[in-house]
Amino acid sequence: MIVCPNCKHENMDGALFCSECGAQLVFSTTKETEPLIEASVESKTSKVNAPEAVPPKIPGTATKQGSGIGLSLKMVNSSQVIPLSGQNEFTLGRITDGQPILPDIDLSPYEGYAEGVSRLHAAIRLTERGVMIVDLGSSNGTRINGQKIVPNVNYPLKDGDIIALGRIKMQISVHR
Repeated sequence: MIVCPNCKHENMDGALFCSECGAQLVFSTTKETEPLIEASVESKTSKVNAPEAVPPKIPGTATKQGSGIGLSLKMVNSSQVIPLSGQNEFTLGRITDGQPILPDIDLSPYEGYAEGVSRLHAAIRLTERGVMIVDLGSSNGTRINGQKIVPNVNYPLKDGDIIALGRIKMQISVHR
């Protein structure tokens, strides 16, 4: 059991957020790790997982605000653009009544429930290594350019990549 530092509620092992108050349960003070890749195993996600897909460290993109990188998501079906600014991590999902933890980007207006978007589906992060996406253990998975990604592992994103959360598709724009 994991005890919430905020409300002292006991949560199931492996929980990332408190089911009672929504506080973050897992805090990392260590460096981000890279996923291990076995060169002899070819899988559907190997193109996304390949070491060469991880961008080199970009000078001046530390995880502080004002890094000079701008992000936006263009909804493929509607061409509506959602700007991502003001923070270094954005959670994507859908909002339902009584939900204690809310995503930063609500995909409910885009038929998120019907299209298979989880309440907390994925997160886009601005790190020292560039722009990353992580699936937060969603029910219907996250894809980058058609390749399904493994939950709870950071994957690099580049300008123009197509992200699918369930059946909702978005194109990321990374600009300086």
